Amino acid sequence: MSARVLLGESGTEEALSILRRGEVVALPTETVYGLAGDAFQPLAAARIFEAKGRPLSDPLIVHLPEVGWLNRVASFESPEQQKQVEQLASAFWPGPFTLILKKNPDLPDLVTAGMDRVAVRVTAHPLFQEVLRRLDSPLAAPSANRFGRISPTSAEDVQSELGMSISLILDGGPCEHGMESTIVAVKENGLEILRPGPVTRDQLKEYGHLIESLGAVNIPGSYPGHYAPKKKLQIIKTDIIDFIPIPGNALLSFINPSPESVRHFSTLEVLSTSGNLREAAANFYAMLRRLDSSESDMIYAESLPEDGIGAAIMDRMRRAEYGSMNRSG
Repeated sequence: MSARVLLGESGTEEALSILRRGEVVALPTETVYGLAGDAFQPLAAARIFEAKGRPLSDPLIVHLPEVGWLNRVASFESPEQQKQVEQLASAFWPGPFTLILKKNPDLPDLVTAGMDRVAVRVTAHPLFQEVLRRLDSPLAAPSANRFGRISPTSAEDVQSELGMSISLILDGGPCEHGMESTIVAVKENGLEILRPGPVTRDQLKEYGHLIESLGAVNIPGSYPGHYAPKKKLQIIKTDIIDFIPIPGNALLSFINPSPESVRHFSTLEVLSTSGNLREAAANFYAMLRRLDSSESDMIYAESLPEDGIGAAIMDRMRRAEYGSMNRSG
């Protein structure tokens, strides 16, 4: 039986009932749809991993409705770190921004994959916030898709990914950003960007020195093959007009390409006709999903400028390419 998709108060009440039983529901956030379970019920966390087919070594992000809940799941390692976190929280919460902090010992180890750090953010989506407040418990909520697959930005996407594995999807419309949150660790010597997202480097550098990530920290969504389509995806690294693809395949273009440059492609999706990177980010997963469902055998994707949120889009695109090209089986 496929998941029910509900709206409004009746949907919220049903979601709360399911969450209180230690089960899971799909909820909208401003980034992508999340598969949520009570962060303090280990069985709920186990059901998240099971439904997604997610390795237990991949930690979950914990969502809060406000910064005042932070001490429920995390603690500070120094007064200096606390001050830095408070500044960042004031600037970027609620919003698409995740911090890696010291874990509160009361938080189940399964949520953090046994690590002493927790990924936490304050969501800006009013429906997710309402569920959090009425449940009165933080929610663990990774993206509501099968592990490694394209993230969902609509209730329909969740239905196609997990509809047979969960009982309820709370429909909050399309996601505003369409791209997972920026993940940052607050270190003694600066801010380490562990995953690029809607909050950009230029925005973050106003709040501290940015240090290069060594890539050794296990964070949510850090696997090289995350966000992969079922079809093979290849990034076009040259000018598209000079690129000759295998005929009859699909193109994910940044802006409107010329008729000459797309004559070899059978299917086309344009991320932003105006060349707006924010619009491109919001459309990325939905358009990639449509191309993945097309009759084409392969997807070619045009490189984007890595300015601002363009860095996050290219991060996801490279992971999608790697995952699609290195899929086992």
